[in-house]
Amino acid sequence: MLADIGKYNTLRIIKSVPFGVYLDGGENGEILLPRRYVPPQASPGDRLEVFLYFDSDDRLIATTERPLAQVGEFAYLKVAAVNDVGAFLDWGLPKHLLVPFREQGHPPLRLGRSYGVFIYLDAASRRIAASARLTRFFDSGPAPYASGDEVNLLVYEVTDLGWKAVIENSRPGVIYRNEVFRDVEPGLRTRGYIHKVREDGKIDLRLDPPGYGKVAVLAEAIIAKLKESGGYLAVTDRSSPEEIGALFGASKKAYKMAVGALYKRHRVTLEPDGIRLAG
Repeated sequence: MLADIGKYNTLRIIKSVPFGVYLDGGENGEILLPRRYVPPQASPGDRLEVFLYFDSDDRLIATTERPLAQVGEFAYLKVAAVNDVGAFLDWGLPKHLLVPFREQGHPPLRLGRSYGVFIYLDAASRRIAASARLTRFFDSGPAPYASGDEVNLLVYEVTDLGWKAVIENSRPGVIYRNEVFRDVEPGLRTRGYIHKVREDGKIDLRLDPPGYGKVAVLAEAIIAKLKESGGYLAVTDRSSPEEIGALFGASKKAYKMAVGALYKRHRVTLEPDGIRLAG
């Protein structure tokens, strides 16, 4: 058995010592779990779920603390320190995670800023590290998705068009700014939807379920009508379906959804007898 460095493992306690317990790491030998992480009543023979990493003295060590990500995962992490070796990321453990200069790209990572990275185990040194050069870690095979599929997303970068996101810890996609009606920031983990897989393999994403695109179009129509009317419309969710249909060519339900989306984005304010263009 070879315990996985940089990942969670369930290992057997071999022996207890005053400063902790030693776990059976198979080919990695005995691995210390310091006393402060040992559960009460744990004894030799018990099995514990632990995370394995290298401490500040480069010794393989176990912990029951849970880092923000493990080897083989994409994450969005903050730079806690920079020196002549590289940048060091806060990933939730006492020893920060190194991004060597060769893995930073240009410009180099800056102190205090957060970046999308991939965490890997260096084959030569067997040390855990991270890379901000994400492209070579993405799956380049055919995308196993169809329009409308629900997926997990990690937003990791802002672009002129919108946001880049990692799909199912595997491949990149783009969320377009003009199709989003909520606050989005890098680091957001959320559910999303496949909108289109292009012929070149690039993937367009949406944060709202299929069919919501009609609401987005209606929302922009409401904004246009508000501007035409001096910033105010005497229409509310209590207005008749006929009145709403005459103004926007939409159902009352769709109108309420569109106004709700605009309100969440702080683009309109709601008043007792109508809606007003914000700001």
